[in-house]
Amino acid sequence: MNSPVPPRTTLVLMCGRSFSGKSTVAGQLALNLDAEIVSLDSINEERDLFGGQGISVEEWIRTNDEAARRVSRLVRAGRHVVLDDTSSPRFLRDNWRALAEDAAVAFVLVYVDAPDQVRRERLLNNRQQSKRNDVLDEVMIAHLETFQPPEPDEEYLATNSSAEEMCSLVAAVRLVISDA
Repeated sequence: MNSPVPPRTTLVLMCGRSFSGKSTVAGQLALNLDAEIVSLDSINEERDLFGGQGISVEEWIRTNDEAARRVSRLVRAGRHVVLDDTSSPRFLRDNWRALAEDAAVAFVLVYVDAPDQVRRERLLNNRQQSKRNDVLDEVMIAHLETFQPPEPDEEYLATNSSAEEMCSLVAAVRLVISDA
């Protein structure tokens, strides 16, 4: 049984390396918070772009701008939003915090930090089953080398994306929202 939906409109920002489980966690949070998901991967696909194949900085800026328009419209309409993205480098997280502040909505950062071996197994499994678009090795290497995890001053909730942690993560997000 789900708990009541949080009273204050909230932007939940996902953060994590590719194949860490962000989209799975985002889906569970959206279900439990009655939230909309805005996915940068989905926006890229709508634009016939695929991040795992490499996308120029200019195109990422356009994708982020479109995501910001969608998130802003939804939260201003009183909808909870879970934003599904790697959210690295830090300035991207800072921009989402500023958007939440400008819209006077709660903000929660969720860092999905799956172990390296788990992410690698998920990548290889995806290549065999083609459940989502592939990430080229050179794109993955560049992503991992430049990824900036949240810093302590960012006040984030962390999970390894395991099913065992989902209930406690949902409860922690609700607690943060209720205190906001």
